[in-house]
Amino acid sequence: MSDGKPFSMLVIPDDEPVVLSGTPYEERARSLAEEVVWHTDRPYDEDDTITRIQNADCIINIRSSVKFTRNVLAHCPKLRILSVWGTGIDHVDLAAAEEFGITVSNTPAYGAPYVAEHALTLALAVSRQIVQSDQYIREGGWTRGFINELYGKTLGVIGTGAIGQRMIQLGKGIGMNVCAWTLNPNDQRSQQYGVPFIPLTDLIDQSDVISIHLALSETTRNLISSTELASMKRNSILINTARGAIVDEVALIKALQTNSIAGAGLDSFEQEPLPKGHPFTTLDNVVLSPHAGGMAYNGTMRGLEMSVENLESFASGNPIYVVAKGSR
Repeated sequence: MSDGKPFSMLVIPDDEPVVLSGTPYEERARSLAEEVVWHTDRPYDEDDTITRIQNADCIINIRSSVKFTRNVLAHCPKLRILSVWGTGIDHVDLAAAEEFGITVSNTPAYGAPYVAEHALTLALAVSRQIVQSDQYIREGGWTRGFINELYGKTLGVIGTGAIGQRMIQLGKGIGMNVCAWTLNPNDQRSQQYGVPFIPLTDLIDQSDVISIHLALSETTRNLISSTELASMKRNSILINTARGAIVDEVALIKALQTNSIAGAGLDSFEQEPLPKGHPFTTLDNVVLSPHAGGMAYNGTMRGLEMSVENLESFASGNPIYVVAKGSR
């Protein structure tokens, strides 16, 4: 490049709500490209996404609601590196990226302690009826009767990556009995994490709290369907801080409406932002959170730093955190 910068155009297509702009990492990002285009709203459809990024040779992606489909990537002939802020990359067509020569990097495990903490918070909020009690008191009420405890109950952790491992520790820390299911079980990992790996059907049957910590893939899509929900205990709680599509939301809504399970704590949804008037918003046995599990300040700052490091390392010829290897 004429001024020594490694990239010609950096585009941030979706910094909304704003997290990267105004941080120390903004200047580091801007220093890498001759031209920077920074959007503090989200594209409203695929065509808008293409319009925003079609001339970029590097991108920092903030929100997973922005989809990098084959069609979108095909309209980005200059794109060399897509840096995703976050662990999940289900919104990026990785096969198409590699075919087009685009490198994709993410920010693995940056928020693991914070997402697990959020999952536990949701479980406690649902079981202790915190939201309902708060609303009841504001309306002039007081004692409502018994609430559920987690101490001595069984926590089933689905997925044992960095977040799932931390959730196991937290569950044990408050006195829960913990079991787990993973796509890749083995005795060594079971011993390392201090939990038994059991079949998913057994975990569903036995657990009082089920917490999901999996990446979304064709294998895990609708992993928790009407069948699994029907097998859950009537007083059990489902927690999802992973991806909404891992759970059949129609079946979950029915289970919650009919009180066939006690409740749910949800931080992710099939459609985000959650539309106004969505059935979840009408249920008093659900605690909702706006995909904020990883938004703790320290975790957010580290994740943003990693997203800029992805560009820096690519520019130096040693890309890190690569999930799709490009050739441009």
